[in-house]
Order: sequence, then C-alpha cells, then structure tokens
Amino acid sequence: METRPATIICDIDGTLVYHTTPDQASKPTYKMAIIEGTINKLLEWERNGYRIILLTGRKESLRDVTIQQLKEIGIFYDQLIMGVGGGKRYLINDCKTNGEYSAYAINIKRNKGIKDIEI
Repeated sequence: METRPATIICDIDGTLVYHTTPDQASKPTYKMAIIEGTINKLLEWERNGYRIILLTGRKESLRDVTIQQLKEIGIFYDQLIMGVGGGKRYLINDCKTNGEYSAYAINIKRNKGIKDIEI
C-alpha cells in the first residue's frame, strides 16, 4: 500500500477557472473567473497532503501576470509549469515493481471544474 502522498498535476484554464482567449488572459487587468468547487477541492487535496502542480499553455513571459491572477482568486499550489502549449498532452510514467500503475489521467469537459473528481 502506497503511503507517500499523491501528486496532482492540473491545468488552469477550463479546469480551475473558466477558459478564455490567450489575448484576454495575458492582460494584467484580467480577473479569472473561478469554477465552482475549485477552492474546496484544492483545500481537500491540501488536507490530504497532496502536492499540487499547476500547468498551463500560457507563455513563460506571462508568469508574473498569471501568479497574480491566481493569487487574487485564492488558488494556491506547490509549483507552476508554464508554456506547456495547447496541443495534446501525454503523461508517461513507469509502473510500480508490483505492477500497480503509478500515473493516471483524468479528462474533464472544459469549464466543468474539478469538484467531482475523486483521487
């Protein structure tokens, strides 16, 4: 039985906050619209000791703007990965020595949010 805490890797736009155009999101005055249940789910994961890594297709040059936007709506995390791009994303990981999977992928509909995800 695994005793180490899980790592959650979670996209931002369309997953934690409502998706918008890259042009709009890049404006320092843009206020993200948080999807219902996001903060409660992040708090649950935090209580469970999970490591929360956010990733986004936003350019690295928008890091400071993105950090400020996330902070303004109360989204917290352990690490932020920028510049991932908007194409398909694949998670490749090895199995445990007993054959158990050690990586999973959960796809949700855009702007549905994470509130119903069970880890």
